Amino acid sequence: QVHLVESGGGLVQAGGSLRLSCAASGRTFSTYAMGWFRQAPGKEREFVAAIRSGGVRLYADSVKGRFTISRDNAKNTVYLQMNSLKPEDTAVYYCATGLQGPQLSDFVWDDYWGQGTQVTVSS
Repeated sequence: QVHLVESGGGLVQAGGSLRLSCAASGRTFSTYAMGWFRQAPGKEREFVAAIRSGGVRLYADSVKGRFTISRDNAKNTVYLQMNSLKPEDTAVYYCATGLQGPQLSDFVWDDYWGQGTQVTVSS
């Protein structure tokens, strides 16, 4: 069974940085896409970033240029470097794994979710 454990969240002032990590287990992840999603209070979970097995990165427009996703296949770990944080980035962040497709809309994300990690950005 796939198991995902997110860490690295915290409280930071606007303009600050955080680095999230997600340790995955239960399968060989090197052939799967990995991604990050977030959910703010009262809102639906939304896509943040994804990285293909070959390393190509995809981002939501709201984080493009500020966030960087990366992966270490040897460690089955995916990271999210978040810079220039804004109060609207406040949310619980979750990582995900799934099958990649030609376009982001073709990705099929597995229904495995960890406990998430809270990111709070103060103004």
